Amino acid sequence: MSQKNLNASNKTHKNLLNKLRDKRIFQIYRKFEDTLKLKQDFIVGVSGGPDSLALCFLTKIYSIKKSCNVYYYIVDHRLRKNSSSEAQSVKKLLKKYNIKSNILKWYGKKPVSNIQSLARDKRYSLLISQAKKLDIQTILTGHHLDDLYENFFIRITRGSGLKGLVSFSGKTFRDQVNIVRPLINFEKKHLNYVTKNVFKTYIEDPSNENNKFKRVKIRKLIKHLQKDGLDKNKFLLTIKNLKDSNKTIKFYVAKNLNDNSYIYKDKSKIILNEEFFNQPHEVTFRSLTEIIKFVGNKYYFVRGKKVNTIIDKLKGDTSISLKFTLGNCIIHKVHHSIIVLKEH
Repeated sequence: MSQKNLNASNKTHKNLLNKLRDKRIFQIYRKFEDTLKLKQDFIVGVSGGPDSLALCFLTKIYSIKKSCNVYYYIVDHRLRKNSSSEAQSVKKLLKKYNIKSNILKWYGKKPVSNIQSLARDKRYSLLISQAKKLDIQTILTGHHLDDLYENFFIRITRGSGLKGLVSFSGKTFRDQVNIVRPLINFEKKHLNYVTKNVFKTYIEDPSNENNKFKRVKIRKLIKHLQKDGLDKNKFLLTIKNLKDSNKTIKFYVAKNLNDNSYIYKDKSKIILNEEFFNQPHEVTFRSLTEIIKFVGNKYYFVRGKKVNTIIDKLKGDTSISLKFTLGNCIIHKVHHSIIVLKEH
């Protein structure tokens, strides 16, 4: 880097650090720093919205203070006419603050239904692919506390069980990469404050006002409920209590797997004894889905309805032999034992 560019970079860093003189921004950053605690390099997924840009600022300050490398990637889904020009605008905006970013584009046929869900999966796929190229273990996204509320209500509309309702957390593991949500305990209004005071502008996604998307409908529902007295602190307490219950079930699932299943050395099949199915339904259900996911070598769990049907049949008449296929697995019942092996 030339001396001129180096001086410009140092000046930009100084200007960014000066933003911490704002008491509210300083408190937000301190909370962020205490939450993140990363020592290795990481990737940040950027959308250009206020939450995402706030994350860019906070991680840039973090990288300056901790002397680590951060790689910023803007995902252009190319689902809207102006998406590519918006991605370029975000890239230019970040460059003004010495935040170097690159654009990842989604090529190929685009979906006509379930758009937001498929776009999310593709976004993760592109970011994870880039992480593996750079040998980086962690990707940061801008999900925040308001997203946690929305996700909870969306899961309710889908009939999710306890595990589904509390599955949106600060950290998940996907395709051997950590997906970290360091803003999960930050309210959107605080992130908006950071972005407005640092960048002065952000990209408005028109899909955020499109009522054809379930998330938009849920977001508006929550606003109505808040006006009618929905207490977010009590809501968080409810989620905490549900998470505690979920941990209890996970303990008994692990015990059931340990006590009542036998894994062959080559991990190609697992034998389940009769006691495996003599547990509370939720414990049996989760235990079997874990085994199918493990043997079938799948990222996603199989659909609950199909698992429940198989459990009901397996717990039936022990005198008959049964065979099912599900999740790239063959589930074969012979007398009092069940064998789960990978389908070829």
